[in-house]
Amino acid sequence: MIKTITKIGNSHGIIFDSTLLQLAHLKPGDEVNVEVHAGKTIVITPMKPELAPEEFSAKVEDVMKRYAQTMKRLA
Repeated sequence: MIKTITKIGNSHGIIFDSTLLQLAHLKPGDEVNVEVHAGKTIVITPMKPELAPEEFSAKVEDVMKRYAQTMKRLA
């Protein structure tokens, strides 16, 4: 996929269209790590968001409810 570096205010950037965001499973506001390697290669890696303790607990409760029968069989 070829992209063009464009001027954005006093900076420069690459526009990630909706197709690219979908392919990379990204959304506006997501954090990414940018690395420049030998040979002028730029690698952009999505950062995994850290869940707040209450968000984590809510997700665990949801999984336990959805898979209650499976959990009982495994116990």
